[in-house]
Amino acid sequence: MRHTAPQTTRRSLLLAAGNTILLGATGLPLRARAAAQSQNFLPDLPYALDALDPVLSANTLGYHYGKHHKAYADNTARLIAGTPLEGQSLVQLIAASAGKPDQAALFNNAAQTWNHSFYWQSLRPRGGGEPPAALRQRLEAAFGSVAAFKKEFANAAITQFGSGWAWLVADGERLKIVKTGNADTPLTAGLKPLLAIDVWEHAYYLDYQNRRADYANALLDKLIDWDFALRNLG
Repeated sequence: MRHTAPQTTRRSLLLAAGNTILLGATGLPLRARAAAQSQNFLPDLPYALDALDPVLSANTLGYHYGKHHKAYADNTARLIAGTPLEGQSLVQLIAASAGKPDQAALFNNAAQTWNHSFYWQSLRPRGGGEPPAALRQRLEAAFGSVAAFKKEFANAAITQFGSGWAWLVADGERLKIVKTGNADTPLTAGLKPLLAIDVWEHAYYLDYQNRRADYANALLDKLIDWDFALRNLG
């Protein structure tokens, strides 16, 4: 994604979008128990490691959450330790580092930490099925039908080249699907994320190998948390 908005405008949009998404003191979902005082950016998973079996195995979650997500969180805390940025939330850190080549390491780790926390919240055991009526109406208005939305969302996840993310976002009153590469996040474009699918290989390769399409469709059919999207929509 290329963003051409002035830096001050982009920062304002990012903070406005990020701070409306079920956030607590550290810029993580309220369900998380992050400790702002110790700059612990890694929230607890909202379910047990084996709770998403058989769609996502405990082995996948163990590596994905316990190794990859933890590394991003630890790196973020390390990068800001002893600097003026220490004590700021993830959303604030993303805003402070977005678009700055000399802050690329901080942006990548802070954004990936935030993205992963959001992704875990986008899933739930025994998810999928039909969305709540209020969300279904918005999806139908934007995409024609829930089935059409799911097809387009899965296609975004499947066709994202290399590592990245597929997102359902709100752009003002309009719902749309966007893709971001690597650590990028819709927050940097002032968009409000509603749902996310992680398409970095570590998200699915232990269970699905190169079958990214099977992974994306399984998440939408069996794990996606429609209620989380509706709460974010407000």
